Amino acid sequence: MDGSLESNPKLLIAAQGINKALNSRNILQGIDLEIEEGQIVTLIGPNGAGKTTLVRILLGLIAADTGAVHKRPNLRIGYMPQRVQLESTLPITVHRFLRLANPPSNKEIEASLSQLNITHLAQQQVISISGGELQRVLLARALLRKPHLLILDEPAQGVDIAGQAELYELISEIRHENKCSVLMISHDLHLVMSSTDEVVCLNHHVCCHGKPDQVSTDPAFLELFGANVSTNLAVYTHHHNHEHDIAGEVKSSDS
Repeated sequence: MDGSLESNPKLLIAAQGINKALNSRNILQGIDLEIEEGQIVTLIGPNGAGKTTLVRILLGLIAADTGAVHKRPNLRIGYMPQRVQLESTLPITVHRFLRLANPPSNKEIEASLSQLNITHLAQQQVISISGGELQRVLLARALLRKPHLLILDEPAQGVDIAGQAELYELISEIRHENKCSVLMISHDLHLVMSSTDEVVCLNHHVCCHGKPDQVSTDPAFLELFGANVSTNLAVYTHHHNHEHDIAGEVKSSDS
């Protein structure tokens, strides 16, 4: 076992010095990331910042050029991808979709659908449900692995603002009920869960990280999300001591 995991028994996964280049462009530079038991960590950053690439490395789907990922032995990870491509002419119900990988029992499927309040979708065709409903189905699929760590890539994609607040609250409840940790990826620099334990701002490298601030009182934020929604969300106000160029690289001090 890696020394960092031995020295901190609460650690589930630790990434150290992760570097990755694609098509001669540096996507990830010196990334360190640790996730402990029971934590919700939110990874934020602009499109193209390397968030999904980092997740794929953590999952073991692609290899880092340098650096290492250390996982607790027998760590179970449930993964909810950004999107799933399904053939529009393929007749498949939600229940059948949930049985495709590592077939769970009917009782387990029913329990997962019930936890996400989508029991009524069981016999509906996947291609006929809404974007928000599909996100919950994908989350149910991830939970069927009974994960120690739940990785959610853009879980609120295709969900309206009110639905986002509800989904984030549900994810927080899942963390407590299922006693799992959560790594959630977002592209929105302003919108993170109020219950997030740590926010990591990524733009090819870790710009900053820490606990989220209290809900913002900025008039533009309140106008966009509304007072009711803002009570469940927080703005992470962060300050960089450097600037990025158009490619996301850190500008030198004399540029």
